[in-house]
Amino acid sequence: MKEDVKDGNALHLRVKEAIIQLINEGEYKPNSQLPTEAEFCEKYGVSRTTVRTALQQLTTEGYVYRKRGSGTFVSTNKVKQILTSTVEHFTKQITMQGKNPLIKVLQLEVIPADEYISEQLKIREGDPVNMLERVRFVNEEPIQYEIAYLPWFKTPALNREDCEKSLYKLLEIQFGLKIKKTIETLELFIADHEAADKLKISIDDPCFELDTLAYLGDGTIIEYSKTIYRGDMAHFVIERNY
Repeated sequence: MKEDVKDGNALHLRVKEAIIQLINEGEYKPNSQLPTEAEFCEKYGVSRTTVRTALQQLTTEGYVYRKRGSGTFVSTNKVKQILTSTVEHFTKQITMQGKNPLIKVLQLEVIPADEYISEQLKIREGDPVNMLERVRFVNEEPIQYEIAYLPWFKTPALNREDCEKSLYKLLEIQFGLKIKKTIETLELFIADHEAADKLKISIDDPCFELDTLAYLGDGTIIEYSKTIYRGDMAHFVIERNY
């Protein structure tokens, strides 16, 4: 691979894809340290700028992570999340991949809806809502940090222990509230102090943010949630049927 100034953009993409291939083939194993920028320059016959750009993209996409003063390391194997699946909840999805899932409730309390939450849930400002804060783990590694808000008048007496399983199944069994559809928004998110603390990552690490509105059959919004996924462990699959 030779340096081509006129085609620099394509070149760094080729370096990135070459490194991804080596990761997928097991040449670079999870949590192992990658060669230095200088070594990559020599390996691929490109400039340091090209290598640096390729590594930055790999970091943003979650294939690798950087330790200040130590170098660049391969991320652990990503966990597949099927966003279009409404039947197979988190626990089943993870178990089917041969991994061990766990959901921990950090906090469950009733709070008054502020202006933003009242707008999302279409309730009055000050109305009571259940605020449920949870972390999901895979093989004892935190992968998702979630805060969910549910109108208290429709979901009174939520049990903390029961919320360490599927919330949507709990709503159906305990309250007869069956989720009919969800509308979700996915975007990149740079870890702030709170997300970094809950997910055991560094501030400014790349993550994904999934905002969800869950609807009942009559169109009532029963839940608004914000979920932060670790960028180095999350892998999304979206299926469309035509």
